[in-house]
Amino acid sequence: MKTNQKKAYIFAISAVLLWSTVAVSFKIALRYVDFLHLLLFASFTALIIYLIIALIDKTFKQLFKITKKDILTSALIGFLNPFLYYVVLFKAYSLLPAQIAQPLNYLWPVVLVLLSAPLLGEKLKLISVVSLLVGFVGVYVISTQGDLFGFKVNEPLGVLLAAGSSVIWALSWIFNQKDKRNEQTKLFWNFLFGFFYIFISVVLFSELKLPEIKGIVAVIYVGFFEMGITFFLWMKALHLTERNDNISNLIFLSPFSALIFIHFILKEEIYYTTLIGLVLIVAGIFIQRIRFKSKK
Repeated sequence: MKTNQKKAYIFAISAVLLWSTVAVSFKIALRYVDFLHLLLFASFTALIIYLIIALIDKTFKQLFKITKKDILTSALIGFLNPFLYYVVLFKAYSLLPAQIAQPLNYLWPVVLVLLSAPLLGEKLKLISVVSLLVGFVGVYVISTQGDLFGFKVNEPLGVLLAAGSSVIWALSWIFNQKDKRNEQTKLFWNFLFGFFYIFISVVLFSELKLPEIKGIVAVIYVGFFEMGITFFLWMKALHLTERNDNISNLIFLSPFSALIFIHFILKEEIYYTTLIGLVLIVAGIFIQRIRFKSKK
């Protein structure tokens, strides 16, 4: 059991470190391609990875054992995530510094609480309202970009998109929880439909073209580590661990370690408001986790 727990930590820490690099990879990729092409090539890369993993695990045939209802479900969830979620997120990254877009996107666990009331029939408790308020104060603090008392939101469209992406993610998470298929099958079909949607969008609203070699490397990195293999590392960690909370708490390291990569690779000067706002958002998530633990 101890050996499995050590393996679980190795898989989890690897996933957290890789996820910590994706904000940097988004900004680098966006130097060479627009946000639509970034999603097009990254989602195609993720699809290839899912197929390879299925072949290695000998679960390839299971991917295609689905019903018409499953196809319709993936058509809906695939529209939300990866298509709409990443279109909104990548557009936000094209407008904002990475240190602003990344923590705002991290708001989704707090938003999930708000959406769970109407969609899952859960009561909105006082502690949930407190967590929401703390999280949204964090959003405001981050959006001031170093001018906390100027009471001005810099680049409001980018802030709205980054924060809005967390709403889309939370929605897709709720619908995904209702889908009882295994995660590997859901991911493959959701991304297959998502790729179809983004392909049509590129044809209609952009010009289909290959980026230069640096751009290709960047978009493949995004597809491989943001959308692809990292998720399976995280699932493997959760499967091996003795207690899920031992592993799930590690995810809170990701937005803070991401700031290190953002500072040293992208050369962004980290605003003090970014750190304060991120602490507030994470605090809001922890407040919500206290609620779930007490409920359990």
